[in-house]
Amino acid sequence: MPDVLTELKATADASVSTPTWSLRDEDLVECLDLVHAVVQAVAAVQSRLIREIDSRGLAITQHATSTKAWLREHLRISPHAAKRMLELAQALDARPVLAKAVADGLVNTEQAQVIAAALRRLPAEVVGKAEKAMIGRAAEFEPNTLRRYGEGILAYVAPELAEAADAEALERMEARARQTRAFHLTRHGDGRVRLTGWLDEDGAATVNAALDPLCAPRHDVDVRTPAQRRADALVEICDLAMRTEDLPENGGERPHVVVTVSFDVLRLALGVGTLDTGERLSPEQVRRLACDAKIIPAILGGDGQILDLGRTRRLISGPLRRALEFTGQGLRLPRL
Repeated sequence: MPDVLTELKATADASVSTPTWSLRDEDLVECLDLVHAVVQAVAAVQSRLIREIDSRGLAITQHATSTKAWLREHLRISPHAAKRMLELAQALDARPVLAKAVADGLVNTEQAQVIAAALRRLPAEVVGKAEKAMIGRAAEFEPNTLRRYGEGILAYVAPELAEAADAEALERMEARARQTRAFHLTRHGDGRVRLTGWLDEDGAATVNAALDPLCAPRHDVDVRTPAQRRADALVEICDLAMRTEDLPENGGERPHVVVTVSFDVLRLALGVGTLDTGERLSPEQVRRLACDAKIIPAILGGDGQILDLGRTRRLISGPLRRALEFTGQGLRLPRL
């Protein structure tokens, strides 16, 4: 084999220096097809060599932690490329029919990995038939299309098993989605809080159904982006939920947002506030929250101890608010 490969390398080196500008269009295409076929055949040989190296544990004897690590260092390639080379070698070793298809140029290496991945998901009794069908389609489909074909191959080769297999796959997918569901709020320290997480399909459908009515532009000159409207809708949904009587109590009280503001600032003009988490709010944010807020007056001693804690009361009572709305429209209150 070394002599054959050395000769092949010499031929390839000679071809590199051959000018291509003088080739006719059809000759260019023919040469490209030939080179591609050679590359695939060489890839099949390379996979056999890698599989043999892996089976002998050669990487360990050369003080590497794994065959993938050895390939990365020896060939000076990326970890991803080394992983794909090793996976292809293992797949072709396990599937002699597929390996021959690659060597014969019927399947390229990308397609071979797609086919191998599809076959691993199938019952053993239909793998041979599915392998033959996918190899036959490789002449028509590029890897992504072939992958989609492989996802439904069971319905083609064994319709009687497809429905049960689909149900099992859905159950596994739903269980995984349920197990890995999560929601995180991460403060970045620059006034922004990042939302990340996962929902299962029915949970996401519920969230979308609640958000969608609030995501539409509110007027013709609404300058918010769709993403901003969705963010505002999420906050609005939570605000609506907090106004209901249906949320469970938290610490003996209905859910609420706590903002601390000094008395002088509150009396004269709203200023910077502090949430119970320690994060600070701008005057504009405090104004928005104070519009419908309740106030708990607190008197603190010199070292911060609470001397008196009053009851909650609305910042603006119902009658006074109606009066302010009435006079805000330029109308005069009637005398009683």
